Amino acid sequence: MKELDKIDLKILEILENNARMPVKEIANQVFLSSPAVTNRIERLEKAGVITGYHADINFQKFGFNIRGFINLQVDPKRKQEFYSFIEKVPNVIESSCVTGDYSMMIEVVFRYTEEMDHLINELQQFGRTKTQIVFTTNVEHRSVPLSEI
Repeated sequence: MKELDKIDLKILEILENNARMPVKEIANQVFLSSPAVTNRIERLEKAGVITGYHADINFQKFGFNIRGFINLQVDPKRKQEFYSFIEKVPNVIESSCVTGDYSMMIEVVFRYTEEMDHLINELQQFGRTKTQIVFTTNVEHRSVPLSEI
């Protein structure tokens, strides 16, 4: 974004790494006053650059030891119906429309394989599926180094 300067990018990078960092500490890192940083953050929120704040939860601590990706080939005429369906499935972490042989990629977590199998059977009403179960994750969700742009 052209209207963002290096300080805005640094603030975004700080918040992406730790959204709970006190404004005073952010201000110290970017060499501005706390009110100036607060104003910048509010401007970034209003512009839709910052879309929310969240905590990263370790789902395994709650027994969700099965993580997977379900690829689904959805007929374009049924996408709205699919979107309504998938939004209501609590085990879906993310659902994205993608290019390639499959039109949807759905990330899920489950406690038991039987639960995953049940969802896959439901999804097959919308089209062909292909499922991959995650063994390990070597790179977790991470930020892009915005201050280097």
